[in-house]
Parts: sequence; structure tokens; C-alpha cells
Amino acid sequence: MDVIERIKKQLENPAVLYMKGTPDFPQCGFSGQVVQVLAACNAKYMYVNIFEDPEMREALKEFSNWPTYPQLYINGELIGGCDIVIDMFKKGELQSALAAAGCVEE
Repeated sequence: MDVIERIKKQLENPAVLYMKGTPDFPQCGFSGQVVQVLAACNAKYMYVNIFEDPEMREALKEFSNWPTYPQLYINGELIGGCDIVIDMFKKGELQSALAAAGCVEE
């Protein structure tokens, strides 16, 4: 399976966060902020530590046409990076998108 096929397979999950590090140990401030916002939403999501797969780290930039990390996807659609996720959270849009995708723990 090539790297694009692996990305597409991962994006079959309702919510996917491509980040630097892990939710328990984010390795950049922006990834850490998105993890905190997702926690505030009681979101359940899959994460991918892009440091563990350099091939994916580069391919995802091309795939998404988004040059930076983190990248949050809901229902296979790129939501955006840290600033966009935080802005959506402040407006209540992120919570709605996560709920609609079935990604909120009760």
C-alpha cells in the first residue's frame, strides 16, 4: 500500500488529527493546543504522529495542499490547522462538526 492509499485509509475514520507527537506528549505548541481543544469537546479521534513516518509527513502536505501541522480532518475533509480549529471551537462550530460525525464521547 502506497502512502496516499494509507492516508485515504486513515481518513475513513470519523476524526483524524495529524500532529507532531502524541496527545499525551505533543511535540509542538500548535499540536498541543489542538489536543486541548479536542479534549474540551470530549472528542474521540484517531491521531497520527507525523514524526514516526517521514514519508507520510511529506505526502500529506501534497495530499491536503496544507503545508503545516497539525491537520485535523472530520469525515475525510480537512478542517485546518491550529488557528482554524481554535476559531471554530470559539464559535461552537467545531463541537457541531464533531457531534455530526459521531465523534463526541457522552
